[in-house]
Amino acid sequence: MDQDLDRCGVNCIHDDAVNEVRQALFSEDVAVSLAELFKALGDPTRVKILFSLLTRELCVCDLAAVIGASESAVSHQLRLLRTQKLVKFRREGKILYYSLDDDHIERLFEQGLEHVTE
Repeated sequence: MDQDLDRCGVNCIHDDAVNEVRQALFSEDVAVSLAELFKALGDPTRVKILFSLLTRELCVCDLAAVIGASESAVSHQLRLLRTQKLVKFRREGKILYYSLDDDHIERLFEQGLEHVTE
């Protein structure tokens, strides 16, 4: 019975609505990239890393201490986040300092956090 709650009571297609949305729909490449972005955000460790970097720039050792994970685990997650262009780093001697890649990431994260804490 609950499965019927998500379905129309009749089968009808509103051609004008379908055509409008089809014209606005982005390409398959964009859909895949967006899905990959959300997939990257779908891990609690990566979410903690992003929140930490939202607060301030940190090195791998500091990130590991903040989130209670090994440096190896944090490095692995940072590699994935870098691939998705969510974080960037700068080198100071032998130390790598990580930060959010740009303001889009900050806004995306803040809006997601606001949504789940309402």
